[in-house]
Amino acid sequence: MSPRISVVADSDAWGGAEVYLSHLLRHAADSGWTASLVVAEPVADGFARRVPGVPTTVVPLARHRADAPEVRAALAAQRPDAVLVNLVDPGSNASAVTAAQATAPAAGVLHLPGDTGAGDQRRRLADLYTGFGLVLGTCQDARAQVVGELGVPRERTGVVPNGVHVPAVASGPAGHSPPRLGAFGRLTEQKGFDLLLGAVRRLVAEGHELEVVIGGHGRDADRLRALAAGLPVTFTGFVEDAPAFLADVDLFALSSRREALPLTLLEAMAAGLPCVSTAVGDVVGAVGEDVVVVPVGDEAALARAISDLLTDPGRRAEMGARARVRAVREMGSDLMARRTFALLDRLLR
Repeated sequence: MSPRISVVADSDAWGGAEVYLSHLLRHAADSGWTASLVVAEPVADGFARRVPGVPTTVVPLARHRADAPEVRAALAAQRPDAVLVNLVDPGSNASAVTAAQATAPAAGVLHLPGDTGAGDQRRRLADLYTGFGLVLGTCQDARAQVVGELGVPRERTGVVPNGVHVPAVASGPAGHSPPRLGAFGRLTEQKGFDLLLGAVRRLVAEGHELEVVIGGHGRDADRLRALAAGLPVTFTGFVEDAPAFLADVDLFALSSRREALPLTLLEAMAAGLPCVSTAVGDVVGAVGEDVVVVPVGDEAALARAISDLLTDPGRRAEMGARARVRAVREMGSDLMARRTFALLDRLLR
């Protein structure tokens, strides 16, 4: 009989961490596991659309609550051999973690480092994290934090980079004239869309012709629309179909201030698009010279990098082809899932 794993998604909004879990659930059987899901109400519909057929229990959001009896009851009913908890940030899913650790050998996957507090708060968090049999990070910074600040033994940690669905055929640049620059994600300070708009304003002032499409929604939407006044920028709203969005642009920009290894960048590479990215998380090590990487928060450098691609169609084509090759070789969600379940096999042993 294959081992059973329950995955806990205690999230209040859909994002890259939830996409990660949907890939993991989709590929669980390929690695010999039977998966089920315990999911908070705010993101339940997203999982229902992306992984239909996975046995699922919907529970109230427990994030920031002191206790999660609904999560505990759902996990007990699923009777897993192991539990994997999606960790939005180090401290916010404590009640779900407690429920998981009371059920079966438990692992956590931390997508971004964050505030671990101080004094008694950090000691309580350290006690919680050392109760995991395994803590995975999607970037090296996340692993370093749980080892250095929370005392998890290094041998009980691992790093598995994000992966994405790699289409059999790359859409490549759409061929718009003027070229169309695309970006999408949550419209929040973390994603740096204000920096991207500042770079676009510089490009327009220099006489460049381009169109810009920004997908996503979030609390900063109104402020960003105000910043985009007078610029050739269109906001498309939430991106339900990332491949369709990417198929309609000629180059991609990621302007984030904080990330691990951002899925949107990997998806753009898999689509065969030339990409510009800030040097967040593990981007530099993961993309090599197949993406143009600029310092975090450097609006002028971002503008220069985009300008270089706008004015050189040959380089755009070369960068897009190289990005695609790397994505096919190293960034598939099937590879990510195999690496993750291999570590979870160790958890059971």
